[in-house]
Formats: sequence, structure tokens, C-alpha cells
Amino acid sequence: MMRKNQKYVIGVDGGGTKTVAVLANLESKILAKAKTGSSHPRNLGLKKAMDNVASVVKKVLGKRRRILATFLGLPTIEEEFKFKKDVIKKELLKHKKISPIFKGKVIIGSDQLAGFRSGTNEKDGVVLIAGSGCVCHGWRGKKESKVCGWGYLSELGSAFWIGQRGVQVIWKDLDGRGPKTLITRLIFQKLKVKNKENLIEKIYSKNPFEIISSLSILVAEAEKKRDKVAKNILIEAGRELALSANTAIKKLNFQKIRFPLILIGSTFKSKILLETVKKEVKKFAPKAEFIRPKTEPVIGAVKLAIEQIKNK
Repeated sequence: MMRKNQKYVIGVDGGGTKTVAVLANLESKILAKAKTGSSHPRNLGLKKAMDNVASVVKKVLGKRRRILATFLGLPTIEEEFKFKKDVIKKELLKHKKISPIFKGKVIIGSDQLAGFRSGTNEKDGVVLIAGSGCVCHGWRGKKESKVCGWGYLSELGSAFWIGQRGVQVIWKDLDGRGPKTLITRLIFQKLKVKNKENLIEKIYSKNPFEIISSLSILVAEAEKKRDKVAKNILIEAGRELALSANTAIKKLNFQKIRFPLILIGSTFKSKILLETVKKEVKKFAPKAEFIRPKTEPVIGAVKLAIEQIKNK
């Protein structure tokens, strides 16, 4: 039950496929939660992305309440939008129904930082995110390092990359250029197609990014049924993700000390991919403490919003 004059914060975790917002009190208790689609400025354009952010904030805001701080963890902030935070705020200010949040602090930060803090209260460490896209980011004192995360065409180990590799081996199978794979049958069933021509139409007629990313689930399903082609794709994905993590670890000189390594994203549901990441990282940084958060990344955004109040 919400009390009169109680103080609140809002946390937002943006992403390439979904955006989650929560309303919380200053004890981090979640009082309202809402979801909407992508808030990815690069993929959608700034206006559409902020329309979605405003929409999900409005849902948790409800009646006018005293919002002391709002942390917006958004994708691509660490890349091309780091110096466009004023532009982002201007877009959000156009949405009058969320104006109460601007009576408090509004912090625009990285979804990577929110993800990291969802798994730990420590300030130093590394987060490896592997969902539809992938990125690795680490902090140590005043130093930080970001690896990968330069757009889905270059994010090796992501769900998009796994799905893309799945599509590639299907065509090798169908053409006779490569080994037979269960992935072919699973994707034909998933997309409800009967021939090559239907497959091309399905993949390229809509948003290829969303379709191809979703096919990573079928690669993982094929691997569970002992498909060797799928297994090789997931092992390769794990090695690529570990390479990104190890590169960040090296830049921050974490190799010989204990530090939290937060693992976030749907691709880590694959046991063989997860085991490959851990194995390759342990070779390089044996004291790494692997953490898969039990809470959603948006909880990290709540923590960061509350810290803004306490650090006044």
C-alpha cells in the first residue's frame, strides 16, 4: 500500500528487445513494474526509443507521487549517445505525463552499469552481457574498460550471432555444402516454412535482427539433443564471450585478484556456452567470482537511483 507523501525512485532497464521500469521505495521494495518494447536509440531512432521509455515510466508512475530520483539505464549510452544526454532529456520532457520525475534527479546512464549493480553492491568488477547483443564492461577505481558492444554485426557470441550462425549452417545443410543438422528441421518448424523460398521470405521480409536473434533458442535446443553442429556454434560463442571478458579483465589488471564477474543475458541459459565462458575465463583470471543475478537488471537501476539520493 502506498502512503501519502512517501518518497519513491524509478529504475529503468532499456534494451534492444524490451524495456522494464519499476517504482520502488527507498528500501528498494518494488511497488509497480511495467514492460514495453525496445528503447534502443541506434536501432529505433532517438524519438521512438524515448517514446517507449516515457510509455513504460508512465505505467509505473501512476498518480502524481514524489519521485526523488530516476535512473534510466539505456543501451548505446556508452557508445554514440554519451554526449547526447541533454537531447535525450529534451525528448522525454515532451511527455508531460511523466513530468513528476523531473522534480527529482533524472540520471541517464548505461544499461551495462545497471546490469552490473543488479548482481553486486561492489563498485569494482566486470559485467558480461549476452542477450540479443553482447558487451563487456568493467570498472576499477577511476578506470573503466568496455569491450565489444559495437552493434549487432560485430557482437560475436550474442543471440543474433548464434542465430546468424544457425542460418548459415542451415544453408550449408540444404545445399549439401556442409553436414546435416537438426537446426534445419527446428527452424523450419518454428517459422512454419516448407521450402527454401519460404525460408528466405520469412527471414528477410520482417525485422531480420529480431527474427535471427530468436533463432538462437533453436540452436540451443538442437545442442541439447546432441547435435554436433549446434554444439560447435555454442562453444565458439562461449569462447568469443570469454575473449571479450578476458580483454576487459586484462585492461583493468584483475587477473590475479578476486573480483565479481556478473553474467547477464539469455545466451547463458545454454549450459555448454556458460561452461565454456567459465572455463576460458578461469584460465586467465582464476579468482574471478562468477555471479548470475537472481534479480533483473532493472534492480541495479533502482540501486543507482537510491544512491543518487544518499550521495547528496
